[in-house]
Amino acid sequence: MARCQCGGGGCNCVVIAGENTDVTGSGSPANPYVVNAETNCGQVRTCIAAGPGLDYDPATGIVSADLSEQAGNNLILAPDGGLFVPTGAATVSAGCGLTGNGSASNPIRVATGSWPYECDLDTLASGVYCDSTGVLRSEPPARARFQQNTLNNTLASPALVPTVSEQQVATLQLSIVNPDPCRDALCLLFQEVDIDLTLPPNSGGMYGIDTDDMVHLGNTGSGTITGTHAQVNKLTNLTLTAGETSTHTMSIVMGRGSGSARYSRIQATLRAWVISLPTA
Repeated sequence: MARCQCGGGGCNCVVIAGENTDVTGSGSPANPYVVNAETNCGQVRTCIAAGPGLDYDPATGIVSADLSEQAGNNLILAPDGGLFVPTGAATVSAGCGLTGNGSASNPIRVATGSWPYECDLDTLASGVYCDSTGVLRSEPPARARFQQNTLNNTLASPALVPTVSEQQVATLQLSIVNPDPCRDALCLLFQEVDIDLTLPPNSGGMYGIDTDDMVHLGNTGSGTITGTHAQVNKLTNLTLTAGETSTHTMSIVMGRGSGSARYSRIQATLRAWVISLPTA
């Protein structure tokens, strides 16, 4: 170093240690100057501040990850000091109808029972569905309804039984409602008629339902039979679409009157059993 008049194994330069530094050596080739600097932790700490995802303790000078305490966060600080997310960590708490905790060894499952029937589960079981609010729903419930209408008509004066083969003498209507807004329903329709006849000797008459001649009563004796009758009925079925209302009209017919046979009262009943059941 020319300006320090260095030479001949000596040097006249003076090196003074400053703040946080240390100088050793004499400046000769055999004993050169060595400058060491040390960091003042207190000064460095004033330059550090915690930011997003970081946590800083100015008292200790430790900078660490800031772990969220919100529910469902599975990030942890492992024993080896690293950040760690356990494989298959629990993410849910199972409620009614569910089992498990969501981990790899204990996944969430629907709590089901054993199929108790001999028929095939895959083809004949009904479904479970999710509604607009996220709630599980099953098949619509089974529905059934009984409906009826009756007729009891006593004539002011007995009328002659028609002599033609078949003539309508009264009608009875029933409005049948399918109460199920989702499915078709089976309707069992029971129709019943009972007519009182007065039969002089050698007379007779027929009555029935719709086009069915169902009973013929006659008198072959010598005296008049008053108020004889027989109850006749028939069972039919029909299908009603979801929510449908169908009006059924029963026609009561008489005919084949002879020997001044007369009728004095007509009784009739319409009964409907409407049944809607879940289907596979």
